Amino acid sequence: MPYRRLPNTDSSRLKALITALEKGKELPPFKLAFSQRSLQMIQSFLPSFEQTLILKKQAYRKQVQNNKEYHKTLKKIRLYISHFIQVVNLAIIRGEIPPSTRKFYNLEETDKNLPRLQTESQVIRIGQNLIEGEAKRITKGLAPITNPTIAVVKVRYEQFLDAYNFQKTLQKRNHLTLEKLADMRKKADRIILQVWNDVEETYKDLPEELRRNKAVDYGLIYVFRKNELDNINLFETGKKEIG
Repeated sequence: MPYRRLPNTDSSRLKALITALEKGKELPPFKLAFSQRSLQMIQSFLPSFEQTLILKKQAYRKQVQNNKEYHKTLKKIRLYISHFIQVVNLAIIRGEIPPSTRKFYNLEETDKNLPRLQTESQVIRIGQNLIEGEAKRITKGLAPITNPTIAVVKVRYEQFLDAYNFQKTLQKRNHLTLEKLADMRKKADRIILQVWNDVEETYKDLPEELRRNKAVDYGLIYVFRKNELDNINLFETGKKEIG
């Protein structure tokens, strides 16, 4: 005997609710196989569920679309930060500025390596240190670093910060939508379960196949087990051979 399978995806939940709503519009209350209370719950819940599904898709699509541009901006600022520090290191090697210059940028005086720029937080911290440190050097009357200048680095840094904050906003919006949708799924499942239980209760005294066909008309889904499918296939094959 096939078993009933409740919806387990957003699209299947939506389809089940829409099917039930259409039956509610199509049939008068005394012919409807589920309660008016369930119908009212569907009518109240379905529009907000559909809207939330749309918002989820839009939020996800916007985040994915923005992600490409965001990573371009991130790659660019990493490049400018690295180049600026390399220029400082090369000037130190040539003897044009002392090794203590690194301390302006919150770098170790003897550290000739480039700092790690793997995470956004590292980029934000080191970029800010360069901007503030170079400003201190200039106020002391020291010659500014060039090619790139800190002004150019600052422009790229601010572009990155704007992109970073916008990406975080998109991620937060997507997360909130997913949280809301998780709660709505639970409510959708409760409504669908109630409707399907009502339908099966209404047709419980009918012969099995007729009962199942009536329920399927309301959107219920029945799944045959593998051995049942094998038996059906054998039966159909036998019918063809006899015919």
